Amino acid sequence: MKRILWALPLMLLSLFSVAQDSSKVTFSYTQQQTGEEEIRLIITAHVNGTDVKLFGLQMPQNKDAFSTVVFDSTATPHLKDSLVQKGNLVSQTDPVLNAPVLFSKDSIQWIQAVTLKKGDSTVIKGAITYMYLAGDAFASFEEPFKFYVKNLGETGAASVTAGIKNGATSNDSQSLIWIFLGAFGGGLLALLTPCVYSMIPVTVSFFTKRSKTKAEGRKNALIYSSSIVFIFTFIGFLITLIWGPAALNNISTNWIFNLAIFILFLIFGISFLGAFEITLPASWSNRADAKANTSSFLGIFFMALVLVIVSFSCTGPILGFLLPIIFKGGYIGPLIGFFGFSLALSIPFALFAFFPSWLNSLSKPGGWMNSIKVTLGFVELALALKFLSNADLAKNWRILDREIFIVLWVVIFFLLGLYLLGKLKFKHDDELPKNDFGLPYLTVTRLSFAIASFFMVVYLIPGLFGAPLKGLGTFLPPMGTQDFNADDLPSGIDVKSLTSRQAGAGDTAHYEEGMPAPVKYAAIMKKNEPDVVVNNGLVTYFDYREALEVARKLKKPLMLDFTGINCVNCRKMEAQVWSDPAVMKLLKEEFVIASLFVDVHNGVDIPEAEQYQSKELGKKIETLGELNTDIQLSRFGSNTQPFYFFLDGKEERLAPEGFPYDPLPDLKGRFKTHLEKVIAAYKKRNS
Repeated sequence: MKRILWALPLMLLSLFSVAQDSSKVTFSYTQQQTGEEEIRLIITAHVNGTDVKLFGLQMPQNKDAFSTVVFDSTATPHLKDSLVQKGNLVSQTDPVLNAPVLFSKDSIQWIQAVTLKKGDSTVIKGAITYMYLAGDAFASFEEPFKFYVKNLGETGAASVTAGIKNGATSNDSQSLIWIFLGAFGGGLLALLTPCVYSMIPVTVSFFTKRSKTKAEGRKNALIYSSSIVFIFTFIGFLITLIWGPAALNNISTNWIFNLAIFILFLIFGISFLGAFEITLPASWSNRADAKANTSSFLGIFFMALVLVIVSFSCTGPILGFLLPIIFKGGYIGPLIGFFGFSLALSIPFALFAFFPSWLNSLSKPGGWMNSIKVTLGFVELALALKFLSNADLAKNWRILDREIFIVLWVVIFFLLGLYLLGKLKFKHDDELPKNDFGLPYLTVTRLSFAIASFFMVVYLIPGLFGAPLKGLGTFLPPMGTQDFNADDLPSGIDVKSLTSRQAGAGDTAHYEEGMPAPVKYAAIMKKNEPDVVVNNGLVTYFDYREALEVARKLKKPLMLDFTGINCVNCRKMEAQVWSDPAVMKLLKEEFVIASLFVDVHNGVDIPEAEQYQSKELGKKIETLGELNTDIQLSRFGSNTQPFYFFLDGKEERLAPEGFPYDPLPDLKGRFKTHLEKVIAAYKKRNS
């Protein structure tokens, strides 16, 4: 009763606060196996802001307690001992409430031990009730949580648990938003293709003519648009049902998948240039078209199916490009991606049905549409090389090294520029429009795209001589695959560090004089180092144990960089964030970095004595990629890249949670702040 009376004034005050911002206090959730049948659930509350005070509720039986964590009754059989609390608390008498209160201005951690038999799993639910004071305003919140607990039978195994509130972490939500936006943009692009654009006026006119009233026409158009969304989203559901979330991430980085996408893009690109037409079997569209002649709801649905089938030759390549992005979203990704794509595709049909007069503003299909199609064909060929490069790097074929890739892109964009200027003609091209004097001329739009194409050519050429080309760092093969570099010693490189890096496998550089050269897997993996690492002389290791040993001897924190050869977001993070001078200075001087590639398999086997059976992957770990994947999954409960975790010499975390890539504002500043916090935590722990 005392707790309720104590809390009631704060709750009433919170009703009058100007704004209640739950971001003032954030939470992270981890679990760690500490015994054969014991697992610790760890909840950490982070206070964000120097003027924020996180309040707790004093317990009558223990006035030092700061417990705001309540577990669901279904968890009671598994709970062992009482809740343990760690953190610095301040106790004082509040002048308004005239009662003793406890608060924290830093962070508080709660640890609850649970028992579970080996191999079993369960769900532990609960909620955190908390209040904070920011300035003069009180605010109260309740934070539900959910732990997915599995007894792996291995002491020390740890993972980050998702399932907070709605079953998705904040980073997952951000990823899904970008998947939706990317797919929506792809749908808008598909509208400009001949297959879809030309059907808009025909389809809308059909609905307005067959409907007795405007209201009926609008209703039919809405049913038609909804059917398009349903058909595409159902395709996304089937992809999810067949492959599942773990397989989707593996598929997107698999060399066979990337090679298949390359072949698909190559075929579509050649088709868009006019070599041949790609259509699905006529029987498919004929059957669907026959059903569309009915006047029922089913007839409208089959008209939407006709659009999906007929437009396949134009929408297929765009969806093919989106698939690797969509596959990053786990179970929800395909649903969100295909929904966003189909929503953009369906909107014009509904809008023009509501406002038929807008149809008059549509340009007539003609030569301009074929120009768009040919331009997309050139772009398809350029993108196809990216997927071939992914497969090439994964299999170590070395058929598409960096300079070869750049040469091919230079040729493609140069030819595209000539086409846009009207110097190249293909099978279905019309003549350029004529001006008032009867002479062919270029539109400003077409000239602008030609300028952009030639700009790409000029920008790419220095890359043949070793220029980093940071703007395209996410697309190009790594610098390590380039055989020729005009500047063997780029500016800003540390000579002492470079000497250490170029030493042989038997190098015994003194730790106090500089970072020792990586040994394990270095001979084959150095070519995969990103440009920002090579150009700045940053030393990275490719084996977790080797990097840990160096970190212990140098007395520096260990940064685990879970990355991939084909990881686009990894290259973005490195090009946009690591390249910052302040960030690079911290990385070089304060950390030992292990770049753990999760997608290297062919030709990168681990020694037979180090191979083992993984419970997490359900297979024997034989390659370096499998080893790094198992480390990330079993110890950190994550399978996305890039993801950064920080450990001390005892392999204990220096931050409660890792740092994932997300495209939110000030990524550079947030990463730098995170590094500084890790450094401070390491120094405090070792002082």
